[in-house]
Amino acid sequence: MDYKTAGVDVEAGRAFVDRIKSSVEATHLPGVIGGLGGFGGVMRLPSGLSNPLLVAGTDGVGTKLELAQEYHSHFGVGVDLVAMCVNDVITSAALPLFFLDYMATGVLSPEAMSEVIKGIAKGCELSGCALLGGETAEMPGFYPKGRYDLAGFCVAVVEEVDLIDGSATKLGDQIIGVASSGVHSNGFSLVRKVLEKHQINEETVFGVENSPLIFSLLKPTSIYVSLVKALLLNQIPLHGMAHITGGGLPENLPRCLPKGLKASIDINTWQKPEIFQWLQSFGDIPESDLWNTFNLGVGFCLVVSPEATESALQICFEKGFEAWPMGRVEDFSVHEGKERIVGLPFD
Repeated sequence: MDYKTAGVDVEAGRAFVDRIKSSVEATHLPGVIGGLGGFGGVMRLPSGLSNPLLVAGTDGVGTKLELAQEYHSHFGVGVDLVAMCVNDVITSAALPLFFLDYMATGVLSPEAMSEVIKGIAKGCELSGCALLGGETAEMPGFYPKGRYDLAGFCVAVVEEVDLIDGSATKLGDQIIGVASSGVHSNGFSLVRKVLEKHQINEETVFGVENSPLIFSLLKPTSIYVSLVKALLLNQIPLHGMAHITGGGLPENLPRCLPKGLKASIDINTWQKPEIFQWLQSFGDIPESDLWNTFNLGVGFCLVVSPEATESALQICFEKGFEAWPMGRVEDFSVHEGKERIVGLPFD
């Protein structure tokens, strides 16, 4: 009995590292010290910062992985993994420095895993950060053959004086919604139940354009780093930002508001994308569950002063993001009840 007989091929693991080396090193920035293969990645802090703060975030892709692996869509979940981490840390105005990934699998599939790494590298490129290292664990008997799981970890940096924590938000501030690319990486346990109920496959289409349903669901999560960077460079007075992930707008938007304030949303300012309309219809999903599970077309929110709204919207358009004014910040006492967000159809 040897390790390979037990299900772990060490030589294949080494070959896999060689295979992904070019993808990883293509993301390395000038501050990266050393190359792939050490016990830890090393990177310098950017110069010129007087009191830098490190902001860290970690996440996974969730059960979207099940769907992606069933339909051999490995590149996209690599992008998703980076997006779910970097979109969190940038809400504090921190810009990503580096990213680490962890992949666990039953039996190493070099082709599939290489596509994942290429997706992760693409996500890092879009985020302006280095893929500093990672870990691939072959765990036969724990994960089924051909299946893998992903986790990621991102570190970003911000000057302390520039940190955004929502405390600057004021009564009357405007809330800008920035469009998502689709379902992103949340709610897939519910999505998969709907697909299972209707025996959906790769030939199923939906919407007025008869788009392939599965691959619309598997669109990678939008990465908003370039947008936030442009807003900061143009000195737009950002008072708060929210990444709309699991829990949708009701859970995530209030996270960037200080105590005593709430968000008032006008749901007529945008139309739910067709993919969510299909899910609601075919899944017979109650309205409250829909809003508390999915982003419904809003992937990111900006809270800005009224006088900065038009400038912020213009930068969104210039960076290729659809955006619109979707609400305002109000006094918590204006409405009865304890909800931090009002205007939703199930209030």
